[in-house]
Amino acid sequence: MTKLEDPFIGSEAVANGVLRGHQLRARYRAVFPDVYAPKGCELTLDQRARAAWLWSHRKGILMGLTAAGLHGAKWVDSDLPVELVAPNARRPRGLRTRHLSLCANEWMLLGDLPVTTPLRTAFDIGRRTPTRSSVARMDALLRATGIGVDDVSAFAGGHRGARGLRQLETVLDLVDPGAQSPRESWLRLTLVEAGFPRPQTQIPIHCTDSLTTYYLDMGWPEMMVAVEYDGEHHRTDRWQYEKDNRRREDLERLGWIVIRVLAGNTSGDIVRRVRDALQRRTSSLR
Repeated sequence: MTKLEDPFIGSEAVANGVLRGHQLRARYRAVFPDVYAPKGCELTLDQRARAAWLWSHRKGILMGLTAAGLHGAKWVDSDLPVELVAPNARRPRGLRTRHLSLCANEWMLLGDLPVTTPLRTAFDIGRRTPTRSSVARMDALLRATGIGVDDVSAFAGGHRGARGLRQLETVLDLVDPGAQSPRESWLRLTLVEAGFPRPQTQIPIHCTDSLTTYYLDMGWPEMMVAVEYDGEHHRTDRWQYEKDNRRREDLERLGWIVIRVLAGNTSGDIVRRVRDALQRRTSSLR
């Protein structure tokens, strides 16, 4: 029997003789009405996006977080509702549809899938609340696509009167594609909201002794104070643990103060530790 790996329209497969009706019911499950995928197969974001497009009779345009993921943005959960520009208000579970009028230059083809362009995608994501979540999503999208804050601002200038423009302005003022994870975005925003000068991200540090270049998550190079978020793998992976120790020793030898933030650290504790480090460095410089 022919094995169909990607989502497909069931009625088409039966009409074309690829499958019989009982084979369709026995071997496949409905992802959306009349759109099927193999039973027991966990679909990727790309496959769920294709399934949604097929459900729209190949007329919808993928948008929002779905489009961001298709453009390469990380940290987009594959089980989030698929977002689609489509007029059908009676959407099935797992879909989120919007009835929008897009200009011809606001969408493109990725393979054969119609997707909103990176600029249109950023414009849509940045107008959402809450702000922190939107900033983290925008960080990832700009990092993946290479578009800039000024590009998105210019695009928004052509949509005066659209809802959420003030929210977008706030988000763009906080965005930094140097963030490599949502937790780094959260950490940066925590520091900014506490009143610290905006930290530089991905600070390059050249260690001449070992001919190595390190990149610090964020910090203030002129003060030689940095803040880094350490994930679980930094403690559970032995090789990573030893590498981090060598890195820490090199940075300390160069005179850097590095505040390491772990999961579970509170915002108040982080702010206190960073403030103490900056005050100590200021006193030593005096």
